[in-house]
Amino acid sequence: MEPIVADFYKLYINLLPVITGAMAKSTSRYICQHCGTFHPKWSGKCEDCGEWDTLVEEVVEQTPKGLSGPSKGKKLAFVRMEDSAQPLARIHSGMEELDRVLGGGLVPGSAVLIGGDPGIGKSTLLLQLVASLSAANIATAYISGEESVAQIQLRAKRLGLRTPDVQLAAANSVRDIIHSLDGVQTPDVVIIDSIQTMFVDSIDSAPGTVAQVRACSNEMIKLAKRRNMIMLLVGHVTKDGQIAGPRVMEHMVDTVLYFEGDRGHQYRILRSVKNRFGATDEIGVFAMTDTGLAQVENPSSLFLSERDQPVSGSVVFAGMEGSRPLLVEVQALVAPSPLATPRRSTVGWDSNRLAMVLAVLEARCGVRFSDKEIYLNVAGGLKITEPAADLAVAAALLSALGDIPVKKQSVWFGEIGLSGEVRAVGRSELRVKEAQKLGFESVFCPQQHREKTKSKSDSEGAIALYPIAHLQELVALLGQTVYERGERWTAAV
Repeated sequence: MEPIVADFYKLYINLLPVITGAMAKSTSRYICQHCGTFHPKWSGKCEDCGEWDTLVEEVVEQTPKGLSGPSKGKKLAFVRMEDSAQPLARIHSGMEELDRVLGGGLVPGSAVLIGGDPGIGKSTLLLQLVASLSAANIATAYISGEESVAQIQLRAKRLGLRTPDVQLAAANSVRDIIHSLDGVQTPDVVIIDSIQTMFVDSIDSAPGTVAQVRACSNEMIKLAKRRNMIMLLVGHVTKDGQIAGPRVMEHMVDTVLYFEGDRGHQYRILRSVKNRFGATDEIGVFAMTDTGLAQVENPSSLFLSERDQPVSGSVVFAGMEGSRPLLVEVQALVAPSPLATPRRSTVGWDSNRLAMVLAVLEARCGVRFSDKEIYLNVAGGLKITEPAADLAVAAALLSALGDIPVKKQSVWFGEIGLSGEVRAVGRSELRVKEAQKLGFESVFCPQQHREKTKSKSDSEGAIALYPIAHLQELVALLGQTVYERGERWTAAV
């Protein structure tokens, strides 16, 4: 071997570990498309969520430790908590129901994620939003990855919207979108419909996968923070009603809104589940019409509009959705069952909560439901989550079992404990005030609320309070004794 070649070969052998160590190494991992959990190897079933055939391979480039080296970062500028902060300059959307859910309006530099079932009206709501903002001389941009510009214009024409200043575009590449928005004339509000259709070209996976959704959301949110623009992202939901993609996406954004509703009803509920600039669990009520979504200023009267004659099993519940009191109708139907295991069906309420109320009524009050089929429905397509509806559900069940209508102009609220006691709930004054405003005459509430609200209601003389301390008092109110087979009450109210 020539001396020069031999020396070069020795040098190559000595530098080979350094060269291979400095090069980036690529490894592969598998991500569940349902829950976003990482797995070192592929398997047919995700061990965390239990879903089958949801693991997709993702190639990850690992930067070697010696390549970057120690670097100096910037020194943080700390501010005392007592120092006065500048008030948030909110932008009013022109839609009061949407502003209520957002906490008073849109905050510049914020990212809002809106999820909902297909066809529920997310795109319609946002198209009406950009039309309202455009009328207030606010620069807006609507970017769709699902429709062409001509289709968006056709939908706007069908809804009767005049949006001459709204910038429309159809794109899927995040690189192109950022290059177009990160210019001199940056719009104030940008809508991305939807985030699951966008892709980053540096990631070798299809749009809608966990890696793509996470990367696209991160790039869009960084753009919104850097340019101080309002970014509204539309997200698809899974069959369980959760926003598709990694859970970290909901942690990255500032506000998460869910657009709920049943296609069989015209009502739509916009609910806030996360809001860094306002209260959570706030709702906005809309009605779907031929010309788009119409705001409902008084949802209580809307949900009770079809309640004409008093019937058995129908009770009005005084609930709270965020800071807004809301009256809804709870309907119950109790029928004999030929089956060994009777049916228990609920719509708009937790089935486990229904099972608990039935168990308390049987164990503490001696009312038999074990051989009955029970159907419970919240009228209007609304979903009730607070335990204050326990007393209204119990009254509806007892009324349906005995075929005894309760008073039409009465509302009910209260939480039921396992021993049969009726517990206090929050914001009773607002519930009573809402019932009084709509013309109701009586309120059945827990014993603890009697003294708290007595002076306010009795002074006006427009509503009467009936405290209930235990479910046995409710049974005595609707009927004194029951036949052995539990078919009917022997005494009415």
